[in-house]
Amino acid sequence: MKTIGYIIQKEFRQIFRNKGMLPIIFILPLLQLIILSNAATFEVKAIKFAFVDNDGSACSRALIDKFQASNYFNVVANYPTHGYANKAMQAGYVDVILEIPTNFERHLKNEKSQALGVTVNAIDGAAAGLVNVYVSEIIKRFNSGVRPTYITASNTVYMPVSITTIPLFWYNETLNYKTYMVPGILVLLVTMITLFLSGMNIVREKEIGTLEQINVTPIKKSQFIIGKLLPFWIIGLGILSVGLLIATFIFKIPVIGSLLLIYGYTSIYLLVILGIGLFISNFTHTQQQAMFIAWFFTVIFILMSGLFTPIESMPYWAQILTEFNPIRYFVEVMRMVMLKGSGFMDILPQILKTLLYAFIMNTLAVWRYRKTT
Repeated sequence: MKTIGYIIQKEFRQIFRNKGMLPIIFILPLLQLIILSNAATFEVKAIKFAFVDNDGSACSRALIDKFQASNYFNVVANYPTHGYANKAMQAGYVDVILEIPTNFERHLKNEKSQALGVTVNAIDGAAAGLVNVYVSEIIKRFNSGVRPTYITASNTVYMPVSITTIPLFWYNETLNYKTYMVPGILVLLVTMITLFLSGMNIVREKEIGTLEQINVTPIKKSQFIIGKLLPFWIIGLGILSVGLLIATFIFKIPVIGSLLLIYGYTSIYLLVILGIGLFISNFTHTQQQAMFIAWFFTVIFILMSGLFTPIESMPYWAQILTEFNPIRYFVEVMRMVMLKGSGFMDILPQILKTLLYAFIMNTLAVWRYRKTT
């Protein structure tokens, strides 16, 4: 144990002497968590809205007023024809075009129905889907408000029927996207920093030539690896602690579940990441190589973790591949424990899979590492 303790002291001294590494460990995570949590939003606002009113009636103006009163739409123009509106959308000045046909009000009175033309810029498919929902909801509310008026005006006996829904939102009552994103981004930061630092650490020893000096000492391979990786395990838990403080006091994210459970799972998860970093370092000879390989796998893991895209929306083959993605389990655990208050039995499947992953990766990494003279 004394030998491992000396190696750990050496590693911490090297870390704090490296002025380039200190900002990566202590400053960048804070800035990234604050910036990404505010920037990575699923909300769509300030939608550039234009309309073509071919009717010019009181009813069509009332419909347009509904869009002007909405917080999501910014009415930018009233175009005389659909052709002018299309050119504006091609130029990027408009996101949505609403075309109101001629005799819109008359058809509502006489035929009780009327079609509207809605053109949405769908380059961003996800945003276009949300915009379409917003437009449909406003038209639906307008329809429910104007329908009794015209039915009564046509001498039809009208018996108003009102069905009111009272939604109950669990785990995120205010529908704040930060509540959903902050735990996932915290997972991202803990993963990236510990993976990059652990992957480049042993490679740095190769570059400066100290690894050969350590290899000829009586230090055992297990002692060397534990002493090398344990400091970054501690740093990973430290980053998690700072991130939880920021999430709680700056973003007001509730931590309903057990902090002990969060730290316990993170301790196991960091063994997976450190094992991957050690495994990468066995095949690389420069820090740049280690960083590029680590970044390659990290991007794939992040995109298939459910952090930004629901796993249920992925193709079936992609859903199977996510079973081998450790970041997926960490994201699930953080959201379950922090937001839902899940207990040990609730996250037991993720714990068992992560333990298996940690055992396999560290076994491969230690087996592949060669302490040669």
